[in-house]
Amino acid sequence: MTYCVGMLLAQGLVMIADTRTNAGVDNISSYRKLHMLADDEDRLVAVATAGNLSITQTTLGLLAEGVAIDPDDPTPRRVSEMPSMFRVAQLVGRALAITRGQMKEGLEADKVPSTASLLLGGRIGREPLKLFNIYSAGNFVECLPDQPFVQIGETKYGKPILDRALTYDTPLEEAVKVGLISFDSTIRSNLAVGRPLDLIVVPADPARRHLQRRIATNDAYFDDLSARWSMLLQEARDIIPDPPFMAGWLAGE
Repeated sequence: MTYCVGMLLAQGLVMIADTRTNAGVDNISSYRKLHMLADDEDRLVAVATAGNLSITQTTLGLLAEGVAIDPDDPTPRRVSEMPSMFRVAQLVGRALAITRGQMKEGLEADKVPSTASLLLGGRIGREPLKLFNIYSAGNFVECLPDQPFVQIGETKYGKPILDRALTYDTPLEEAVKVGLISFDSTIRSNLAVGRPLDLIVVPADPARRHLQRRIATNDAYFDDLSARWSMLLQEARDIIPDPPFMAGWLAGE
């Protein structure tokens, strides 16, 4: 299991992924799940992966070699050749579909789940930043301003904070903070998600350089954020009045 989130905002793009993999309580390890598919003057493309690790790693390998995106044209294409992020999403979706088609039967015969999903974000040339959620079948949806985030993996524990605290106009530094709180909530409730976390922040201005960072297991900022969030939740609980109907019931009225 894993947890990944992508946020597409007026000021830019934020993608965060954990690194934990879980094949049982006695087989937990870490693998990078946020990858750069392209990073040069013409394009920046990142992908976050969740689901069956063999499928996602094979998909990445297939993308590195090239994928025939059009059934009528067997020529392998690479991310570096795609003219737009939409076409990159098609290419990545095709690679995932091919990989699952080749591996699904064998995995499921051994009762191993064959599902996988990806978050794809970035830009080609001077086009606006894009963010896509790519499903196991290779189909995808684009993230839009009315719902400025997408998640894959263990999504339920981190979603409430994103629903309440994130909008399209949220500043990048605030979005990173909210995203990390979302991860803290998920880590608290699910042992299959954990640090290190990988982070990329891409400004909307293509002239500005992107930021990449790993949030390690002993990261001081994340530790402080986690402690403060727990403290503030306790304070908020104390400030909110108790249900008035409980007082009479407890008094036997």
